[in-house]
Amino acid sequence: MDKAPKKTFETRAVHAGERMPAGEYFPVSTPIWPTVGYSYESMAEMDAVFAGERRGYVYLRYANPTVNAFEQAVASLEGGEAAQAYASGMAAIHAALLAAGAQVGATIVAALDLYGATYSLLRQLFQHLGVQVHMVDATNLQIVAATLQETHPTLLFVETISNPLLKIAETSALADLAHGCGAALLVDNTFASPYLFRPLEHGADYAVHSVTKYLSGHGDVLAGVVVTSAANQQILFEMNKLVGSVLGPFEAWLALRGLKTLPLRMRQQCQNAQRIAEWLCGHPRVARVNYPGLPEHPQHELARRLFGDRGFGGVLSFEIAGADKNTAYRFMDALELCLPATTLGDIYTLVLHPSTSSHRSLTPEERSRVGITDGLVRLSAGIEAVEDILADLEKALGQI
Repeated sequence: MDKAPKKTFETRAVHAGERMPAGEYFPVSTPIWPTVGYSYESMAEMDAVFAGERRGYVYLRYANPTVNAFEQAVASLEGGEAAQAYASGMAAIHAALLAAGAQVGATIVAALDLYGATYSLLRQLFQHLGVQVHMVDATNLQIVAATLQETHPTLLFVETISNPLLKIAETSALADLAHGCGAALLVDNTFASPYLFRPLEHGADYAVHSVTKYLSGHGDVLAGVVVTSAANQQILFEMNKLVGSVLGPFEAWLALRGLKTLPLRMRQQCQNAQRIAEWLCGHPRVARVNYPGLPEHPQHELARRLFGDRGFGGVLSFEIAGADKNTAYRFMDALELCLPATTLGDIYTLVLHPSTSSHRSLTPEERSRVGITDGLVRLSAGIEAVEDILADLEKALGQI
């Protein structure tokens, strides 16, 4: 029998080495699947995958094996049925809001002191699209209950630990209030991570993360994820096919790799943050420290009940006594180990000036209502030796 004619050099350059048969082995680490498309032995098989009659992949905008591995890992850690990954945390929040019913004529009740971009997303984009938004103090259950009864919202949106004032959401009680009014509870769990708290186990319908922060943990990935029920995830999946805010396989692989050390990093970051908060409380240039691990924090006992003995998070904020923006800037410029950066949850200790960065889009009046002053500094504890962090803070505070 004649051999098939040898392909040309040009054709072999394209196809040689591709589509190798699977061996009788399994990679120890999840591989990166960077392909956009997928091929099958027959068109009938591909059609069955498109129809959802058999498992498989057809196009990167739909799904990807590396991304799915990350989604399954996060869903497992959060105690949820399924997860949908996104290209950023804000894309994840946007999608979760839409899936939960944010549309023309709907009403959203949200915590007052949310992350600035989330606040702007609600106040600017969603209100512009015809959604009514009511901001409340989510720590005051009576006010939340009254607002829910008055407005009959589609959903209630809170953060487990608020950014940047470190207020704690009593998730179980909020879930009961929301569900009693027929609303879904959406919780941004970025600051806590599933290491400290799992909102779905306390009645939340959606748990959202900026994967960029603690889940990936190394400051090299932009990503987001929503963990929810299988039915809600299917809505998110179909929506994402159309919108296209998908997470890429390289980013998913990095996030999955970072996720494996989440408990180790969070343990150290919580310990460091506790020590830093306690030290700042005794410094004469510091007027106030916001950290739920401090006994004087108004929700310290709630945080202890929710988080147990695992810690109180890696983020704190503090008010420099009598400081304006320029004083805060001088302090941050004087730091050497602690890095001024517009993110958190890294292995590095990072500082941020909320009024001119994370909450810059808010008006001065809105920032004042939330409680963000020009003297407020947010600190995200890294995994360095805490003695070195404290020495850097001492030096910088001494120069203002």
